[in-house]
Amino acid sequence: MAHLATKKAMLMAVAALALTGVSAAAWAQRDPAYAAARAAGQVGEQPDGYLGVVGAGSADLRALVNSINIQRKAAYTQKAQASGATVEQLAFTSGCNLIAQTSAGEKYRTPGGAWATRGGGAPERDPRCV
Repeated sequence: MAHLATKKAMLMAVAALALTGVSAAAWAQRDPAYAAARAAGQVGEQPDGYLGVVGAGSADLRALVNSINIQRKAAYTQKAQASGATVEQLAFTSGCNLIAQTSAGEKYRTPGGAWATRGGGAPERDPRCV
């Protein structure tokens, strides 16, 4: 009986950590500097699940993107460990979804590697995206 209680407590702790990781990533993306850079087309979503800097970008912008990407990788790693998938598989699936969720006027990287601005239609995504 004690073993079951310990296992349940451990599962609850893992779930809380996973939520914390996702919350931290979501929180970083609410940063006004991030929102401004996204609206200005200075950053965009990439097929690999990470945020990219469009053009050279300032040191501050690159640091912000790096911070967000570190948080994304942590969230992907936690989800991968829980699901049995690889970090790369989760990141790619997230990239597909994040590109699909871009709004008109936002930047994203096409499967060919070029930066594109989302129009009114669907963005160009990797054919492996479902």
